[in-house]
Amino acid sequence: MSFAGHLVLALLEGTVAGLVLALTALGLSLVFGVMRIVNVAHGEFFMLGAVIAWYVSTLTGQFLLAPLAAALIVGALAVVADRLVLRHVRYHPESTIVATIGLLYVLQQLVLTVYGPYARPVPPPFDFRVDLPWFGYSGYKLVVAGASGVLLGIVWLLVSRTTLGLYMRATQQDPEIADAFGVPVPRIYTLAFALGGALAAVAGALVVPVQQAHYLMGLDALLMSFVAVILGGLGHLPGTLLAAFLIGVSDGVVSVFFSPTLAKIVATLFVALVLALRSGGLFGQGET
Repeated sequence: MSFAGHLVLALLEGTVAGLVLALTALGLSLVFGVMRIVNVAHGEFFMLGAVIAWYVSTLTGQFLLAPLAAALIVGALAVVADRLVLRHVRYHPESTIVATIGLLYVLQQLVLTVYGPYARPVPPPFDFRVDLPWFGYSGYKLVVAGASGVLLGIVWLLVSRTTLGLYMRATQQDPEIADAFGVPVPRIYTLAFALGGALAAVAGALVVPVQQAHYLMGLDALLMSFVAVILGGLGHLPGTLLAAFLIGVSDGVVSVFFSPTLAKIVATLFVALVLALRSGGLFGQGET
């Protein structure tokens, strides 16, 4: 394949990866922005989405139901985790880190026990290829990119144009003042945590025909989501989306021309460099 072909492939792979990462990282950034906590179990919500997608597609033969089922089940699980765990530690930053680390291991070991240690494939629901001058590209990956973009747009409208979004932004600015003006802050915390988990689950369900479902697949999702959130500025949703897309494109280019391992190393080093020069990330507040 020519250099132009490799470049087009790298950009396509990077765009798909970037949009899926944006969908995953958006949930993590939303939780931090509204609740001011770091959800270390966020990657396990991604993994659960993939595993649920495998179960749904295997039992029903209808993969199109899988993302919806993953969002509902993981969203409900996030509500339970918020009510039983996070609310009892009063959303204290250090306590919630420990609590979500525990949640991570509980979910991971439960999936290992029930689902097993094997990576299980799911056939893509769309079996077509887009013919380009250099190669044929998976039509399903393009559908994944399009679906991720649509969901990002819906969440953006939810946060910026609805009453719920107004309550979330008010809670993010000052929860005490928001509570004084009648905003149900505990309920907003629960909804934000559920929405963050549901977004990660949908992302996991969408990529399972590409990556296969595995009980450890949440670790990479968590790492790259943290990279995107840190680069974009903690709790800064537009910055997180842009950073995730840039990371995805750079990951695609480096992976195609060099190796996937080098792509992760480059992303991690770039985060360290940005934090050394600008503590708030590329788009957040911080000293330069």
